Formats: sequence, structure tokens, C-alpha cells
Amino acid sequence: MRNFAIFTDSCCDLDKQTRENRNISYLAMNISYNDKEQPASLDWNLYSPKELYDVMRNGTRVMTTQVPVETFMDGFKKELDAGNDILYIGCSSALSGSVNTSFVVRDELKTQYPDAKIICIDARNSCLGEGMMAICAAQMRDEGKTIDEIADYIETNKQRFNQVGTVESLEYLKRAGRVTAPSAFFGNIFGVKPILISDTKGQNVPIKKVKGRRTSLLEIVDYIKQTIEQPEEQTIYLAHADCEVDVEFIKEHIQKEIPCKDIYINYIGPIIGASVGPGTIIAYYMGKEITI
Repeated sequence: MRNFAIFTDSCCDLDKQTRENRNISYLAMNISYNDKEQPASLDWNLYSPKELYDVMRNGTRVMTTQVPVETFMDGFKKELDAGNDILYIGCSSALSGSVNTSFVVRDELKTQYPDAKIICIDARNSCLGEGMMAICAAQMRDEGKTIDEIADYIETNKQRFNQVGTVESLEYLKRAGRVTAPSAFFGNIFGVKPILISDTKGQNVPIKKVKGRRTSLLEIVDYIKQTIEQPEEQTIYLAHADCEVDVEFIKEHIQKEIPCKDIYINYIGPIIGASVGPGTIIAYYMGKEITI
């Protein structure tokens, strides 16, 4: 059985220690603002989370790109030349063109490396939902599962990787073209907070609207309680866009109400953060299959 490398991208939002411990690599997308383009680093070595989110708070729009073809080629070829197969779990095709680019690169490289397996999966999710899939794949690899067994498991179960979250302001979703300007205007005036999930197509869709920040945070905890399966065996993953007080609030309520094994907290990275904006909080976990 050939060894294989696990790749994801800048949307996975896994910290460096987790990626290194699990032997997961990521392919960098790019962000640009103030006429400067730079890699969307998950290690925050080019800018801190606060610096990036303050740029957005000050009214500057942060633009994003998908993973460049050259980045795919360089990353994949390095492993293929070492005799390894490739498993890439990419951000939802409803949110990024990266996974579609990976299919093109895969087909081209297959002509150069006919004996290699290059499997590219549309996560239909993003942020730590995508990251969870990469961690799951790494755990199965450590258990001796084959690349095909792992790919089949991810494809079969990816609608069980649940996401639920909320945003602090609808302004950033408006800038990213996710909500209309009137909806954002009136929503912000009246303090309306959408409760967002990732649907079967990998789109972020509101399933409920509540009034007030605190109410929206408690709604996230309640939704997890209703949909999580076997919580005592699970780590719940929390991602936040520079709002540590609020994510600690959710963590405390999860610990009181849900008997999970562990809670992992990390920043929402530059790519997802550019769309959802500062103050966003999202939870990820294994739960009931998404059918919406």
C-alpha cells in the first residue's frame, strides 16, 4: 500500500500545531487589501488576527482568491515525486473555485503519474468543518485505512459534519454578496442575527433569525444540543473572528449543557473571515445528517 499525503487549503482554519501533529498540509489561497496581495496564512505570520479584522472594522474590503494552479502543481508534484498518493479535501465548491481547479490539476497530473492516486473531495463545508474532515482522514490513516477507504468515508458522511454559527454584523456578508443591501441595512438596525448552517450544497444559509447578540449565541448552543450525536465521544470545534469573550461564553454554556469530550477553539482564518467579518462565531461537530 502506497503512502499518501493529506492536503486541504486556507479555508480549513487548523492551527500549525494541529496540522503538524496530524501531518496535514494546506495549499494557500491569497488575500488582498490596500493594493497588496499576500498569502492567506493560517499561521498569522504576516499579520495578526486583530490587525486583519481591524482592517475590516475600519471599512476596508478584503478580497480573496482561490488556490492558484501553480500552488496545486507544486504541492502535489512534491508528494508524487516522492512516491506518495494524494488526498485533497477542498473548500465547498459553492464558496470557492479551488476544488474545481484541483480536478483540472488532478487530470493533468494523472497523465504524468499514471500509477498514482489523486483523490480530490468537495467538502461541501468550510472553516473547521473542512478541517474536521482532514483530521478525521488523518486519524483513519494512522489506523491503517487506505486512501480509498478514507475517501469513501468522507464522501458518505460529509453531510454529518454539522456547522452552526452567527455573525455580528450583516455588513460583511453584504460586501461579499451573500445578502442584499436592504436586508443588511434593516437587519443591522433592528439587531437581527441570522443562525447559519451549511446546507447540502455547501452554501451558508440562514435557518432562523433572532434578535440580539446574546440570544444568537445561546441559539447556537441549543442547536448543537438538538443535532449532535454521541457528544461524549466528540470534540466540538469553535471558530471565531476576533471575539474571544463571546466564544468563551459559548464554550462555558456547551460545557454546562453538552457532555462532549473536548472543545477546540481557533480563529476563523483570512479567507472565511473576509466574507463573514469580525465577530462571527461558528461551531462544528458530528451530528444528524444535513438534508436542507
